[in-house]
Amino acid sequence: MDFYEVIKNRYSVRSYKPDPVPIDAVMRILEAARMAPTWANKQGVRYVVITDEEQVKNVADGLGKKWLKTVPMFIAAISNEKWSGMRSNLPYFMLDVGICFEHVILAATNEGLGTCWIGAFDEDKLKKVLKVQKNDRIIALTPLGYPDCEPGERIRKELSEIVYLNEFGKKME
Repeated sequence: MDFYEVIKNRYSVRSYKPDPVPIDAVMRILEAARMAPTWANKQGVRYVVITDEEQVKNVADGLGKKWLKTVPMFIAAISNEKWSGMRSNLPYFMLDVGICFEHVILAATNEGLGTCWIGAFDEDKLKKVLKVQKNDRIIALTPLGYPDCEPGERIRKELSEIVYLNEFGKKME
């Protein structure tokens, strides 16, 4: 699929077929994440691939969203500010995860798989389920599977509303 088609075809999937995802597709997706740029190339993002049926149920329960009941698997992104760097008092580990996880989501779309970036969850509960260390952070999760729904309308602002030339507020002409 063309790169721009991948971007246009990506949507948040909230209904999944129970079909398993081939491990070779999962590995290609994780390879795309591994290739993502990170702070000083520290590669401070770790991934937990959750495929065990009971563990998938535990994660879904921990997320508290009923639509996750048919998800065949999850990928969780784990990081720690010590695994990255700081600039202007901004911890870059969050940005590193954002870049890497976007690679996951776009690569999954390219594979014909659906995802839904989940960032709101009870982290302490999921840390116990996934056995994540106290000082490490679960930043994001996504279900991964074949969509059992069609994308809805995606409303986006016009470029003229979000892009400026040379200084903030100066419209491109």
